[in-house]
Amino acid sequence: MTRTRWSGADDAGALADLHGAAWRHAYAGIIPGVALERMIAARGPSWWRRLHGAGARALVVEFDGALAGYATLGRARGSDRAERTGEIYELYLRPAYQGIGLGRRLFLDARARLADHGLPGLRVWALAENTAARRFYAAMGGAEWARARDRIGGRDLEKIGYRWP
Repeated sequence: MTRTRWSGADDAGALADLHGAAWRHAYAGIIPGVALERMIAARGPSWWRRLHGAGARALVVEFDGALAGYATLGRARGSDRAERTGEIYELYLRPAYQGIGLGRRLFLDARARLADHGLPGLRVWALAENTAARRFYAAMGGAEWARARDRIGGRDLEKIGYRWP
């Protein structure tokens, strides 16, 4: 059985584990190894518990009772209230669950939840070297609208913004 739901504090360990597996898979060879491991270590169970303690949460997709993926979402960074644009800040799946439609389900549910909160427009950022993410967002109908650069782990990395009306 597959379902999406909001995460709770009791998901902290599973979210930390999922995050680590997904980030290692997505960013191996893109973000330098030591920097990547530091970023993953910073998002351990205590980080997720603090997130929930502050009233935030992640949208998770479960497959047969196991957390298969998560998305964090909200108002688009840098937008004003009149813009009515949401953003999926992160969307990751455990590698074993990629390619079976769970990413699509999580994306569509995240988009619907943003629209339900008065944010019908959508933005997402992906590192330019993360070709799997870029293919996914293009397949979901995203149009490239911006490019920017971030310095991560001593590397200057290009990121691409996608948007949906």
